[in-house]
Amino acid sequence: MKNIIPYRALTLARKELFQYLSAPAFYGAAVFFLIFSSVWLFYLQRYFALDQATLRPYFGVFPIVYILVIPVITMKSWAEERKTGTIELLLTMPFTEWDLVLGKFFSSLSVLSMMLFLTLPLPLSILPLGVFDAGTIFCEYLGAFLLGASATALGLLLSCLSKNQAGAFLGSAVVLMAVMLLNQVTSAFNLPQWLALFINFFSLSFHFESFSKGLIDSRDFLFFVLSTALFLFINTKVILFRKWN
Repeated sequence: MKNIIPYRALTLARKELFQYLSAPAFYGAAVFFLIFSSVWLFYLQRYFALDQATLRPYFGVFPIVYILVIPVITMKSWAEERKTGTIELLLTMPFTEWDLVLGKFFSSLSVLSMMLFLTLPLPLSILPLGVFDAGTIFCEYLGAFLLGASATALGLLLSCLSKNQAGAFLGSAVVLMAVMLLNQVTSAFNLPQWLALFINFFSLSFHFESFSKGLIDSRDFLFFVLSTALFLFINTKVILFRKWN
């Protein structure tokens, strides 16, 4: 059992998760996530004035919130290891590159999943006010999870390429802003259809739109899965390069 890679990765993830839960940054990010998304729904979107039994305005702001929340979660993962020099110790331990990367990824994704779980009281509190589609809400949460998984994998990669937490946070925030809001370029400018489709393909929020509408598009589902795997794969290659250099 100990020779199975997922087991070793989960062991590392459990250790990382305990460190997250003892860090003030996690609680600050969680509070910001919950307050900002709630203010967006009830104050900026004026949810009750819409008179519609839908949570689409609520989940629609998740890509924007992720721009700041996910860098807070991932900035410490690799950048702090490099700053303190403990990454050399990790590389000498009997763990593969995939063990290390998956351990960091599972712990970061667990933290994000906790934040998503904390949002459940909001939809539960307004369910009695209308006839909501449970399937749509499930799709919206699934899309938020897949979007977060891909963004987390990207954030970990950028943390691995950074020398300190500040650089990891700024780099992740800028890159996530680009990939989250890239589809807005096609909306703001009158671009040819082929160019708009090409640009939208690289936008994470564009692939989230179908989930926010209560639809599970296999193409968007596959995009999130493959993009997450790609970012993690590149992360392992970066770790391998540093291991031999």
